[in-house]
Amino acid sequence: MKANGGASSSFFFSSNAKPEATTTTVGEDNEEEEHRENEETKETKPKPPHFDGRNFRKKREEVDDYKLVTEEEKTRLREKVINHLWLAPLTKGGNLPFRRLCATFEAKVLVSEMSYARFLNRGNPVEKTHLRRHDSEEIFGAQIATNIIEEGVRSARMAYEFNADFVDLNCGCPTHEVTKRGLGARLLRKPAKLAKLVEGLANGSPLPLSVKIRLGVEDDKPALKLAEEIENAGASVLIVHGRTKEQRYTKSANWNLIGEIKSRSKIPIIGNGDILTWYEARDKMALSGVDGAMTGRGALIKPWIFKEFYTNTSIEFTAKERIELVYFKLTTFMKEYFGADAIGKKRFDLFMPWHIGFFCRYRPLDEAVYREKAKLNPLLQTRLDIALENEGRIEDLEPLERLLRCVSEEAHADIAEILFQSETSEDAIEKLTRVAESSKLAEYELSVSSSSSSSSGRESSGDVDDMRG
Repeated sequence: MKANGGASSSFFFSSNAKPEATTTTVGEDNEEEEHRENEETKETKPKPPHFDGRNFRKKREEVDDYKLVTEEEKTRLREKVINHLWLAPLTKGGNLPFRRLCATFEAKVLVSEMSYARFLNRGNPVEKTHLRRHDSEEIFGAQIATNIIEEGVRSARMAYEFNADFVDLNCGCPTHEVTKRGLGARLLRKPAKLAKLVEGLANGSPLPLSVKIRLGVEDDKPALKLAEEIENAGASVLIVHGRTKEQRYTKSANWNLIGEIKSRSKIPIIGNGDILTWYEARDKMALSGVDGAMTGRGALIKPWIFKEFYTNTSIEFTAKERIELVYFKLTTFMKEYFGADAIGKKRFDLFMPWHIGFFCRYRPLDEAVYREKAKLNPLLQTRLDIALENEGRIEDLEPLERLLRCVSEEAHADIAEILFQSETSEDAIEKLTRVAESSKLAEYELSVSSSSSSSSGRESSGDVDDMRG
């Protein structure tokens, strides 16, 4: 790490950073899964309903009394979701308040955090929260993880009850937690069985089906065959993350191969991988010819990327503007959703510092300077200092800007506390400015500098290698 004036100035966007009508089983069950189910049951005993009390579900008499999705509905969805920048399904980050924040910045297609279909069908309240949709979400998809057709169909019906526009099958999550259960990227090992699963879900669901895949497991040789099998099985949309399971987030996404998949496909192909800026999204879409793009980490770092995408213009908010339009607005949305009482505060403390761990990565990446560089090496894979070259040294930044860019987890927790206790955005700005202009800022920066040798610049709050989508 480089140091300027005793403070840590090196920073980077870590490539390891932290989206059934028959009884056919595609993966394998095991004792560990049963143990998780038992543990989750213990942890999710019924609690009094939240004061919000909204009913997100459609009324229905019997679970089996559902219509099936029509070809007209599939066609209509395909027409609605193209030419957009999608919000990816994100573990922890895909909560309703954050999706709502993205919607205020003109995100049009938003996908929920992944739900385990099995636990969803058993009424697990945590999994059911993933299906909740805010009124501001224009096009909303519910992502599920399953390897059993009837299990997935029941979950798709629940997504229908919660007013989702489509259901998305997760075939891309690379984490052991998911793949050990035969879910996520594990499904890619057997394309024929995956096709049978997709066919069962597509034929039994009341909603159009999208499928999110990676290029393969160990290598990308199966990618073209996988895409063909999934399309022929009846998927309405295919989302392709341009890495293999084993690559996780360590290599640049292969948009050339995504483009080859698109050239052979008749359904919309949405490309995913390494999108931090609007111009990267536009350039990757032009390179590959895909029908749309999806961003996860890019949105977590800069939620207004969607507005930039639709206007083809960079929007560089000042520190005060980011506090007002991003930090405080998300705080408000979390208070409204989780509640402002002790229980709501506990949930806020779980999510908000984590989000600040991404917001602190924001840099004003001027298109004129970085667009061509991004074509050679994705900006998410690029080391960027706390202060960019054209900004001088870290000491040249305004104190409030330095505070918002600080990677200290202690700073993130303190910022979150101030946001929660502030009545207005102006109040929050005033309090955070006082902190930034005090000796506390130097303490935060020194703590990061002291720990940099052991962490090699990685901060745990920003590690999203476990993102399921």
